[in-house]
Amino acid sequence: MPARPGRSVAGPGSRGQPVRRRGARPARRVVGVGSVRVAAIDCGTNSIKLLIGERTDDGFLVAVRDSRVVRLGQGVDRTGELATEALERTFAAVEEFARTIEGFGVPADRIRFCATSATRDARNAAVFTTGVEQRLGVRPEVLSGDEEAALVFAGALGAAPVTISTPALVVDIGGGSTELVLGEQQPSQSTSMDIGSVRLTERHLPDDPPGHEQVAACVADVDKHLAESGVDVAAARTVVGTSGTIKTIACGVLELPGYDREAFDGVTLRTDRTLEFCDDLVAMTVEQRRALPYMHPGRADVIAAGALIWARILVRSGAETYVVSEADILHGMARAIQA
Repeated sequence: MPARPGRSVAGPGSRGQPVRRRGARPARRVVGVGSVRVAAIDCGTNSIKLLIGERTDDGFLVAVRDSRVVRLGQGVDRTGELATEALERTFAAVEEFARTIEGFGVPADRIRFCATSATRDARNAAVFTTGVEQRLGVRPEVLSGDEEAALVFAGALGAAPVTISTPALVVDIGGGSTELVLGEQQPSQSTSMDIGSVRLTERHLPDDPPGHEQVAACVADVDKHLAESGVDVAAARTVVGTSGTIKTIACGVLELPGYDREAFDGVTLRTDRTLEFCDDLVAMTVEQRRALPYMHPGRADVIAAGALIWARILVRSGAETYVVSEADILHGMARAIQA
């Protein structure tokens, strides 16, 4: 069923502390004194994302943020290989991003391309890395789960638009894996779990909408991974959610008329409202999800699994509220690029 119209999504004070925006100035085409222009590309199981910006003494100024749903991890959980059509979609996006990066004059030694879950798991990952290098001139780094988690943490906390109370739990739900990172200035506990929106949809949720037994099997899989994660999610003073799945869910909780980064970045949302909306998403058909004004068409068929992952993490954390951050692994990658 569609999300309930007119529902209150944020009670009095539920937005928490005032949003402290960083990099609010308009992006400049000319690199200023003391600034370094960099480009970061994150290629996950479901989407490939680009960030171009300038590192300055005052922080980080975003010039371009873009993404494409390419579903690189299509079938990897079943076949162990990257599909030919998935590679073609991804290479087309890389070519497009390469032209954008060239237009902004970013030198090759300040471009970082990181690949995550699907590429770690694929037997034919060399085809992917070679194809990217031919098109971009930069060889992809295939991150380990620990490396991915550390970059997610650095990006989400280092560029968050609000002050975050620590220890903080940063959560990134991808297509093939989910990162949990707990820490203060640095991660103290982290894991990359082999559960993501694409992987669990293919594994447990074949029907549209998924049936009760399918949902129960998916939840059991998530709970098993959380229990074995080694991360004490209940120890967090603040839960910070990033990644496309969580941001899209935030748009639904806020009942936005479209996908609006300015509207959800730094907002504090209530867990109970979010759990209600996650239930709504799971009960919808793909067609109903796709009709939501903030839903990317390429995410509609897998977001039910992502919503189940997010709901189980929130329940296990015991948090009454959480913070949504637009800053993510891309910001962590960009901050780590050497001048």
